[in-house]
Order: sequence, then structure tokens, then C-alpha cells
Amino acid sequence: MEKKDISRRTFLKYIGAGSAAAAIAACGGKKTTDDTNPLTEPPTGQMTYRRNPRTGEQVSLLGYGMMRLPTKPDSEDYDQDMINRQVDYAIAHGLNYFDTSPAYCRGLSERCTGIALKRHPRDSFFVATKLSNFDPRTQSREGSIEMYRNSMRELQVDYIDYYLLHGIGGGGMDNLHQRYLDNGMLDFLMAEREAGRIRNLGFSYHGEIEVFDYLLAHHDQYHWDFVQIELNWLDWNYADEINDRNTDAVYLYDELRKRDIPAVIMEPLLGGRLAKVPQYVATQLKQRDPERSIASWAFRYAGTPEGVLTVLSGMTYMEHLKDNLLTYCPLRPLSEEEQRWLDTTIAHQMMEEDTIPCNDCQYCMPCPYGIDIPAAFVHYNKFKIDHTLPDDAGDPDYRRNRRRYLISLDRAIPRDRQPDHCIQCGQCMPHCPQNIRIPRELAKIDRLIEQLKQQETA
Repeated sequence: MEKKDISRRTFLKYIGAGSAAAAIAACGGKKTTDDTNPLTEPPTGQMTYRRNPRTGEQVSLLGYGMMRLPTKPDSEDYDQDMINRQVDYAIAHGLNYFDTSPAYCRGLSERCTGIALKRHPRDSFFVATKLSNFDPRTQSREGSIEMYRNSMRELQVDYIDYYLLHGIGGGGMDNLHQRYLDNGMLDFLMAEREAGRIRNLGFSYHGEIEVFDYLLAHHDQYHWDFVQIELNWLDWNYADEINDRNTDAVYLYDELRKRDIPAVIMEPLLGGRLAKVPQYVATQLKQRDPERSIASWAFRYAGTPEGVLTVLSGMTYMEHLKDNLLTYCPLRPLSEEEQRWLDTTIAHQMMEEDTIPCNDCQYCMPCPYGIDIPAAFVHYNKFKIDHTLPDDAGDPDYRRNRRRYLISLDRAIPRDRQPDHCIQCGQCMPHCPQNIRIPRELAKIDRLIEQLKQQETA
């Protein structure tokens, strides 16, 4: 798709310049190093489906997250032909749930998704999108309604199957009131559901648990049709230890089950971290199931619990789409023993790695000072996971690891986009779904880099 299809000014008109970093997801994400097999063809006619208890709809257990769309080679333009091919392939293999937002892919995800889906019968897919009114300039009733109606125009539909309040929890109850309650938008969306223009109404949650609890406590008033939560074998018991502002997935899931609210799952791979595990963890997973990818364990974990409607995956590459289809065509559920092995024994081993909990979602970008925040965290985590981080001068491999770290850093990130340019302004922090204290982590990495450079010249 050509950039001229939507200008930056037009995009910011809908989501607001001041909050672009909060809303702009990666799209065109980096290729992972997971051991997927692009030559293995998933079967057709074998997709596992879950029933929406309110509507009776049969929803594919694998959902397509349209936030990391493929780009053309050596370009930032989205490759609509490839998007069409992958959507066609997904639908041919039974996938029927597509999740997007007016904020994804520089504001182009809905348009790209609409073009791809318009080529298929309307009753062959469900489309989910969100009210992504993060910026105060889009939070008026008029501005929010325009965003909602623009989603229909971009998606080329006259109703939306699954509509979400986007990312509630960030900013606490004040933010919830400002975005959805005081402006009357939640009442408006409920009326749209009553009119049939929204078929299912829910919300996605990141942030302060008070907001999650408030909305569920008022379930009798709002009648949530589904809720989107982060669930994976690391967050099940350790989300609050990864970051003290997060909530364990076991609590979120149990609260939904108490009310028979279907769960839509996001971050089953934690931004790819559960596919790129340390070698000793990968060895244990492979010993148990040598024919399956490392990523398949995370998708089986997320898809096994009762009450999960669909599991979202942002699949930039065809090989990852195929691998996930292999996992869910059909799903082989985990046993209780396998689930507990993952979320206790293996999760504990992962917690000992003490990495920065960055999912490379790009919500913190663009940094006003040009720092490539996710790239700095990904680079640091790679060395941490490989146990080659040069933080111990007594290590016999210290000199070699120090040189590797510095050389690879300059290759991965231009020097004017490295952590030393952070001025600790904190503008990135409210936008991070993982609630990472980004300036503090960048300062930690900068201290390490400066120490390595000084020792190199000593």
C-alpha cells in the first residue's frame, strides 16, 4: 500500500499526536528465530473452534492479530499482496477471527485488513476492532464516535463483530471515566450493540486492576460479551513479579470464568519471548515434544483452558501462520501435568533470567529523542538469555563477550538512537502495556555500555 493512502496528519487527526506512541503498534515486526518449519503444510478442515455462548458463533481458536503486517522489501510500505495471500491462506484453513485497531500499523491496519477481507463473503469471518481514543483530543463524544464510524469505513463493513474498549487500565479510573464513561461513549456503544451494528462488546485490559474489577463488578449493567486479557505460561503466576504493576493471568481468567465471560487471549508468546527461550529451556521442551516448535507449547497453553474463545497471534510471516495453524488444526490440549510443568517449573527457570519484560510491541515509539527503545531492550535480553552478557569481569569469556556486545549494538542500533540519548523525560512510560519503567531500564543499559567502553580503552 502506498504511503499516500493516509498521511501522518490524517492519522493523528484520529488518534492524536500526543498519544501516537501509546497506540502505534509495531507492524512489520522482526522475524523471530523460532524453529518453525515453513515446509510443513497444515491440514485443511481441522481447525478447532470455540462456541460463543451468547450468539452460538463458532470462532476459530486461532485469531489473526493484524498489528504486525508484512512490509515490502527495503520499504516501510505495507505489502497488500502478501497481506491478501496470508489472509486467504488463513481463511482456507479455517481461521475466521481478525483483530485490528485504528491505531495499529501507523493507522493503516484497518484499511489493509478491510481490503483483504472484502474479497471474502461477509459471513465467512469475524472482525474485531477497538475504540483507541488514547489521546485527550480524541476523547470527546464527537471525536470518539468519529473514530468508531471511521473504523467501519476503513474495514468496509456495516457492522463490527467484536468491538473493544482499547487498553483499559492504563491511567486508572480517571482515564476510564475520561475515555468511556463521562463522555457517554460506553452508553453509545451499548446502544450500537442493541441496534446490531456491534455484535459483541468487550474490552482489552492492561494496567491497574481496580479498573478491571470495576467493569466486571458492573457486568449486570454492561453485559460484557467477551474480555481480552494477556495470558501465557509465564504471566499465569509471575506477571506481578515481572512487574509489580501487572496482575497474574490466573486472577484475570478466574474472574471471567466466575461470570461465564469468554476470554480472548493476547500475548500468548509475550512478544516472541516464549518462542526464543534459553537453550536449556528449549532442550526440555524439545525432549517432551521433538516434532513441535517451541512456540507451539505457548499456543497450546493459551488455547487449552475452558472459556478461551480465541488466541491472537500477530503473524508477520507465512511460516509463523503455518506453524500456528499446525498447533490448532486441531488443538491437542495440554494435560494438567503439562500446564503445571510450564507455569511453575519452566516459568520459574525463565524468571531467573531477569530480563527486561519488553514485548517489542512498539507502543512506546516514537521516542521524542529518537531512541529505539525496543531494539535496546531486545539486544540486552538476547545476551542475558544466552548468558553472554558481559557483566562479570571475572568471567573467562568477558573480553570476548564485551567486544561482541558493543559491536552488535552498533550494528543493531544507530549510535544516535542508543540509550545514552535518553533524558529521562518519561513520556514513554504511560504507553507501555507491560508497565516497564523504561527510563530506569535505559539508564541501566547505558551504564553497562559506558562501563564496557571505558574498559575497552583502558
